[in-house]
Amino acid sequence: MYPIELKPDDNGTLLVTCPDLPEVTSFANTMADAEKRAADAIEEALAARIAHHDEIPPPSAASGRQVAMLPPLTVAKTELYRAACTAGVTKAELARRLSWHAPQVDRLFDLRHRSKIEQIEQALRAVGKRLVVGVQDAA
Repeated sequence: MYPIELKPDDNGTLLVTCPDLPEVTSFANTMADAEKRAADAIEEALAARIAHHDEIPPPSAASGRQVAMLPPLTVAKTELYRAACTAGVTKAELARRLSWHAPQVDRLFDLRHRSKIEQIEQALRAVGKRLVVGVQDAA
């Protein structure tokens, strides 16, 4: 859940940014549209960082700011990427640890691929992490 900032623009739209991911910039006409566009832009930024083998910072504290609600699969895959990077585990090493073929591991890091949560859970265990799922009241 990355915090987002919404600022009125000079033409009646909202400027949407994400302090943790400076490349995220979008515009929207309504608050609901801004939240959706923020999530879409953040997801694209995360996918690009993974594709380029760039660092992904953890979300900063919301501190009263709105947060972008990302799909649970995106969050799990992003955290798998971050955990593998932190542990120094390459895709090839992860494939060896899981006894999987390289394309199977590649799909785990593809935010557009609908991986099974059990596969992500297994990969997280292979890098010394575990998946924890929670539920919160809707706003």
